[in-house]
Amino acid sequence: MAPQYAPSLRSRLAPLLLILQTAFITIAALCFENKQTNNLDRKSFLDFYPEFQDVNVMVILGFGFLCTFPVRYGFSGLGFNLLVAVIATQWALILNGIDSLYNTRIIRIDLKSIINAELCAVSALISIGSVLGKINPVQLTLIALLEVTGFVLNDWLHQTLMKVRPLNSIMELHVFGALFGLMLTWILYRNGSAQGFEKEKFDKKSGLFSMLGTVFLWMFWPSFNSVLVDDQTQLEAVCSTYLALAVSAVTAAALTMLSSPRGKLNPIQMQSCILAGGVAIGISISALQQPWEAMALGFTAAIISAMGFRYLKTHLLIAFDCHDTCSVLSTHGLPGLLGWLAQLVLQIKDCDDHTVAIRFAVFHISALFITICVSLTTGILTAFLLKWNFWRPPQNKKCFDDQAFWEVFTHKSLRKKFLHQKKKKSH
Repeated sequence: MAPQYAPSLRSRLAPLLLILQTAFITIAALCFENKQTNNLDRKSFLDFYPEFQDVNVMVILGFGFLCTFPVRYGFSGLGFNLLVAVIATQWALILNGIDSLYNTRIIRIDLKSIINAELCAVSALISIGSVLGKINPVQLTLIALLEVTGFVLNDWLHQTLMKVRPLNSIMELHVFGALFGLMLTWILYRNGSAQGFEKEKFDKKSGLFSMLGTVFLWMFWPSFNSVLVDDQTQLEAVCSTYLALAVSAVTAAALTMLSSPRGKLNPIQMQSCILAGGVAIGISISALQQPWEAMALGFTAAIISAMGFRYLKTHLLIAFDCHDTCSVLSTHGLPGLLGWLAQLVLQIKDCDDHTVAIRFAVFHISALFITICVSLTTGILTAFLLKWNFWRPPQNKKCFDDQAFWEVFTHKSLRKKFLHQKKKKSH
């Protein structure tokens, strides 16, 4: 049977994508310019390009495969992740260059600006995990545009009003994305979510692909955390991230066995906890000085993430009608807040002047308050816009189903098509 909303999506998604891409090309033709390079910049490029590749692998393959765990949502999980990533990156390039456009009438593009844009896009990829399988690609496109706009606004407020370092500001993408996604899944709640969706299932094959995405993220997360760090501290950032990830993986394995009634490893819970150390380190990386601090932070982050996955996800669904598909609050939100707290404590501990310590604490808390306010506000506004029936969201029975959006040819459907064509020729 043909998907119910295919004609309406064709009349909405295709024009939206073509109009957006035409607008991006027009803006690029008028405003973009490749940054001029000399011999020194070329050497810097050769050193920087491998990290650029690592971030690309994380964004496209890591987050993409991570979203393929629903048994009938593999094409959508991977394909829509790519769609959101490239749209959000192009839009972030434009928004990040507004200051340069205002001052010099040109936006200069280089690898660093593209990586900054990709990091902004990651906040959108985190958020769509909370509503994975329950919205259509038109709504995903709107999330990419609106969330990146909110995240860039948050980054601008941090650097302009609070004078926060760019690295500390942009690494709050985990907290921003988690809270934004939480507002989406709260306002877009569907009746019947508490009982589970008919096709919200996973099997060995889909779980294996999803675990592959987790492995990609785990392998390349040190580059993700260190790509914008100064050259003098880049080695420390890589080492700290690796140690935290290693401790998180061991702790996640232990906790998932302890919390299982049968004493077995739960792959879905492990995927939620394995990356917690990398998230926490990304936010607190400027304050870490000793390897044991990174290891302790990874250990604590895995515990918090495991407890959040085990108990918080269920309570959010029952008490607040929040159906968080990928547990982004446990995977990104809670470890991100832990990293923020660790940075605050470590900075105050190393400060000898009480006045400076108090001032830093006030500014640090204010920066988090801005992030929370902007993420919640933009998330609520975006969710109410997406709730409009004009976008034709899929019905409950079409959720977590590739056939609602893709031409999926199974062996049975191909055989039926072949027999139909053969019968038609015989007549």
